Amino acid sequence: MLPAAALVARAASSGLTTISVTDHDTTAGLEEAGLAASAAGLSLVSGIEITAVEKGQDIHVLGYFFDPADARLGEFLRAQRADRVRRVHAICERLLALGCEIDAGPLIAQSAGGGRSVGRPHVADALVAAGHAVDRTDAFDRLIGRGRPAFVARTGASPIEVISIIRRAGGVASLAHPGLTARDDLLPDLAAAGLGALEAVHSDHDRVTEAHYRRLAGQHGLAISGGSDFHGDGGRHPFALGMVALPAPDFAALQACVS
Repeated sequence: MLPAAALVARAASSGLTTISVTDHDTTAGLEEAGLAASAAGLSLVSGIEITAVEKGQDIHVLGYFFDPADARLGEFLRAQRADRVRRVHAICERLLALGCEIDAGPLIAQSAGGGRSVGRPHVADALVAAGHAVDRTDAFDRLIGRGRPAFVARTGASPIEVISIIRRAGGVASLAHPGLTARDDLLPDLAAAGLGALEAVHSDHDRVTEAHYRRLAGQHGLAISGGSDFHGDGGRHPFALGMVALPAPDFAALQACVS
């Protein structure tokens, strides 16, 4: 995971001119990112990726152009992060029963101050550090991924509730990486509830998948968003930053959705 300022510097060196930092369930890095972006001559769009839950499945909803200081959004995100802590404790208990003990203290401490989020990737890193897994992929595949022995389901707000929260904060809600989520059946209800866009442009979408979601976006009157899903050098898509970009007409249409 890169600090916000380092991420902005990497984005600038990759040739990007407008970026959004969409951390999971927190806006803690936006102030630092904003200062760094201003110094580097980049435009920063406020962003976040909120985890909703639909019948036990994680549904990620992106938010853009919202007010990070919105009080109701802040209260909601605090509850989201608290549930992440609960989940990490439960996962660690299951890992202990499996003989894969890790120290949850440092994981919890990083979420206690500064509004940072903690989640399964951090647990995976701790498993690697403790010698219980070769890498993150191994940790998820054998231990903490869905259906694995230490998996603990998330609890939380529905996608419709999350869309409402983003819109009340003045933002645009976009369904993240719909090709991975594979819940096209939700689109009519989400669009009716105020979903503004689909993340058709994504590092995990090939041309056929992007075209599919562009068609669905058109059918439901939605704009297009895009992202690299870059999580740092040791995370997903380490080479995607700067390689996945939203075309200017799509960005203009997304910005026009601001409530």
